[in-house]
Formats: sequence, structure tokens, C-alpha cells
Amino acid sequence: MPKVTAQGKTFECPQGANLRQVLLENGVDVYNDLASTINCHGIGTCGTCTVAVEGDVSPAGWREKSRLNLPPHSPRKNRRLSCQTKVLGDVRVTKYDGFWGQGDRLRWTPEG
Repeated sequence: MPKVTAQGKTFECPQGANLRQVLLENGVDVYNDLASTINCHGIGTCGTCTVAVEGDVSPAGWREKSRLNLPPHSPRKNRRLSCQTKVLGDVRVTKYDGFWGQGDRLRWTPEG
């Protein structure tokens, strides 16, 4: 089973599991500030669950690519919508600042 490392925690999940759901189920908050209340609940339209992911995950689909090409996101930042990302192997997840996680300052890293 793949291992996910985020916010100082490491846990296993089934291959193909939804990254957002896995993170939330293991006490990792993928949202910054008010985005925890104001979000699309995983349908891929708001962009607030954005994270940086290292490791084996599914390729971005059309919905995710479309959202990440709209401001305040930028495709150059190499971020993913956790709600649209499937875990295929071991991954390390990082969260950045900003309402949508679009910022440049670290909010949390795989180590904590």
C-alpha cells in the first residue's frame, strides 16, 4: 500500500485513493483559513485544496488543468488539486500559503 507523508505524519492508503480524502481522514487540513468552510467539497472547481506533491500520482485531468490555469493559480508552480489527485505510490505533500494555497511561503511540509 502506498505511503503518504504530510504535516509530520506518515500513513498508508489504498492505491488509487483520493489524496484529499486520505489527507482529511488522517487529520491533515488541506485548506488554509476560511477555505476550510468555503470550498467546493472535492468537485475540483474552487482550487482551495491545492498542494505540491512529490511521488507517484495520477496525471492531471481536464478539470484540474482548467482550474489551475486560472488566477490566482499558475501552471508554472507545479501544484495539484488534492481532490482530483489519485495516490498511485508513495507521496510527499507540501501546503503553501494563500487562500487557494497559491502562495510561495510554506504552510506545512511533509516533515511538519
